[in-house]
Amino acid sequence: MAMVASQVSAAQAVGEYLQSPDDLIKVVAFRKKLEKEKASIDARLKSGVKEQLDATREGLKKLLSTRNHVQVLKEEMQTIDRLCVDPQNAVSTFDQISRVSMVHRNFEQTEEMVNNLLEMNSKLDVLEDMLATDSQQLLGPAPNLLQIHFQINRLEAFRNQTMHQAKQASAASRQKLVRIFERLSQLIVDFETYLMDLARNILPLVRAGHPDVVVKLIKIAEFEGREDEKAIAIRLVKKAAKMDAASKFKSMQANARLIKHYRSKITKTITETIQSAFDDSYERYQRDPGAFLDNLGWIYQDLIRIESDVVPCFPPSYDMYAFYVKEYHKNLNATLQRLLESEPEASSLLYLHAWLKEYKKSMKELNVPPELIDPPLLNGEEQNLIEDYLKLIVKKLDEWSANLMKTEIQEFTTRAMQPEVDSDGLYGTQGAVILFQMVNQQVDAAMESGQGAILARVVEEISRVMRGIQDQWTKVVEAEFKKQTEKPDEVVAGLAEYCLALANDQIKSADNTEALLGKLEPLVSEKYRVPINEKLNDAIDGNLDVAKKCMQTFVDIIFNDLKPATKQLFQAAWYDGIVEQIIVTMKDYTSDQQFVKPLLFELLVEDLLDAFLVTYLTALANSPKLRLPAATERIKGDISAVFAFFGEFKPDKELEKYFEVIEYILAMLEASKSMAFLSFWAFAKVHGPCLPFVEGLMKARGDLDRTAVSEVMDAIKRKVKEEGLTEPPEPTIMKKIIVQSGISRFLRT
Repeated sequence: MAMVASQVSAAQAVGEYLQSPDDLIKVVAFRKKLEKEKASIDARLKSGVKEQLDATREGLKKLLSTRNHVQVLKEEMQTIDRLCVDPQNAVSTFDQISRVSMVHRNFEQTEEMVNNLLEMNSKLDVLEDMLATDSQQLLGPAPNLLQIHFQINRLEAFRNQTMHQAKQASAASRQKLVRIFERLSQLIVDFETYLMDLARNILPLVRAGHPDVVVKLIKIAEFEGREDEKAIAIRLVKKAAKMDAASKFKSMQANARLIKHYRSKITKTITETIQSAFDDSYERYQRDPGAFLDNLGWIYQDLIRIESDVVPCFPPSYDMYAFYVKEYHKNLNATLQRLLESEPEASSLLYLHAWLKEYKKSMKELNVPPELIDPPLLNGEEQNLIEDYLKLIVKKLDEWSANLMKTEIQEFTTRAMQPEVDSDGLYGTQGAVILFQMVNQQVDAAMESGQGAILARVVEEISRVMRGIQDQWTKVVEAEFKKQTEKPDEVVAGLAEYCLALANDQIKSADNTEALLGKLEPLVSEKYRVPINEKLNDAIDGNLDVAKKCMQTFVDIIFNDLKPATKQLFQAAWYDGIVEQIIVTMKDYTSDQQFVKPLLFELLVEDLLDAFLVTYLTALANSPKLRLPAATERIKGDISAVFAFFGEFKPDKELEKYFEVIEYILAMLEASKSMAFLSFWAFAKVHGPCLPFVEGLMKARGDLDRTAVSEVMDAIKRKVKEEGLTEPPEPTIMKKIIVQSGISRFLRT
């Protein structure tokens, strides 16, 4: 069952990496990543096992040594006990001698205690003054440190012995002694506080030129450590010895020393100092992660000074360099974790990623052993910073674009006022400006990373957002035009002007994107240049598509307004002149030329001309019987007026190519029955057979009856078949002409 479970687990693990066929390409990369992770874990396990084995070996050695010492002490105590028993049996007056000796010793101790109590206050005055002097200059030479410790140590031993002997005294006596020693107890507390303050300022003391103070501090810690060991050993002996033997050693009972643990307190204080330094640095630059990282150079300065000046002040057994490096590394890691938990800006994640690389490089230059900075910062998962950065970019871009589009669409649909006019005198909105401020901000941050992969991913996300915005605009423009055509009375005016403004924005965005592409291409290798080029060109194409959509919608708005007039084309009212009304309307709409980019206005003129011709020819193809020659004269007049209108925007030679199709059609309308085929052939060589249109045109001629139309069409169809005449390679305007069926035309008339 365990084997099956492990197989399932392995399959699941592989499945997480290979979720699609494309992921098979990444197998080598995944394998390298897993091997790297395995190597890192193996190294950590090996280091951890070694440390545990060393610690266990050292502990066993100490236990064996301690057991030997205890056994020696036990044997010596037993020897002493035998020596004490023997005189009692050999000397009859030994008991009296022992009691006289004890009385004499008690007199001496009492005299010594009284003298010490009488002299204690004067000694305390001197010690307090010395401690106050040294404490005022915390980073000074501390000339009295060892002397203060020596005197306090003697007074403390006296206090401990006195209080131990007073255990059998009355409560009032013990309370009296406590009050007598209260001043000494406070001095001991103050001295220990001073020692910890020195421990807190080991590095500043060294920088101030007083490494000897650190040496004194460690000497005191070492001395107190040895005294702690003695006291602990005596307690172990008392616990192991027989009660009757132990009761005979008054010196043991008198030892009531308080264990001080100065070494552990000093190392703990150093740890707290390092933590405080990192906390202070983080708090100082909490709102600017970049500045925080830039100002961490003090780490390397500290480690250099520690290795050169601090480590020699400590015994080798302390291994202070390893201790300091590990503590700095641990607290740095905790601070970086704290920074990440604060959810910094995306640019800060990139900066942190680069800083971590620099940290590894700097520690290597300082010759710091790798095992001292293991596990690595952020557990060696700094690559996740890139993924977090990209996720944050996606989130921010989506949020920003959603908020931006919400505002822009609201302004576009409500049209409470005319579109803004920019510094170039063109319609526009703030949306394009704001969008590229966001884009440039993210691209600049990605560029600072110096990694083409990051830049390519950021560009991919930017392209995705831009395409999403473009799709939204396309749908909004379609929806607004649909409202205008279906419910014109309920629609707010100004859609045409806003379409022009949006088209201007899209061209501006395309120009900005093209400039961005030109800036990025020289900065990356071919590997990333290709996807960046593809994504940004795709965004540019999208901008141009939306701009074309806006201009086409502008034209559709014009012809939606012209529906009453275009419905009259080739009807009875047309003969009296309808085109002038159409031209006036088009002229009114094109009066906004000054507010549109020249390129867009050229596109507008082409679309407008194309739409007019399609509308005109479609109406002609589906017209009722034409009164000839009045109809041809009216067509010539219409075309002349329209030609003059568009001549304001395009050269005559260019316009003649557009209106050439009208000349062909006029020729077919004016040709006799026998010559109609020749006119058709000239038309068909350019535009293809277009048989439904030609047949509709022939049927519309009032001078041809049904039989004549049939004869003309039969000849045309026969010739088309014989010559194998097909559609032209490239579609012409005739491809857009829709010819109604006979029934539809009948119903229309």
